[in-house]
Amino acid sequence: MPRLMGVDIPGKKHVRYALRYIHGIGPKRADDVLAACNVEPMKKADDLSQDEIHAIVTFIQDHYRVEGDLRREVSQNIRRLISIGSYRGLRHKRGLPVRGQRTKTNAHTRKGNRKGTAALMRASAPAKK
Repeated sequence: MPRLMGVDIPGKKHVRYALRYIHGIGPKRADDVLAACNVEPMKKADDLSQDEIHAIVTFIQDHYRVEGDLRREVSQNIRRLISIGSYRGLRHKRGLPVRGQRTKTNAHTRKGNRKGTAALMRASAPAKK
């Protein structure tokens, strides 16, 4: 199991797919990295040589923001939106969809599980003795 950018990538998978385990690298970036480093995309991650691993790591560090730096930047952007009181910041703060999706139906991933009316009635009713 090779370790790239502080992430253990699965060794049994092709490098093309294993690189996607690094936060900030998707299908297109993985292919671009492998093309720039002259690494065969269908090679297993366990079969990479130390030179190939070094080439991949240096290319990613030089050209992309990934893992901790990317997570920090995204969280800072969200904190900035919340602090200036923008509409998007309020949506982030309330845990609602940010990009205009409907909330009457769907949006359960963002809003959480639905509370049934029976559960609400029990919570507001006085306890029986």
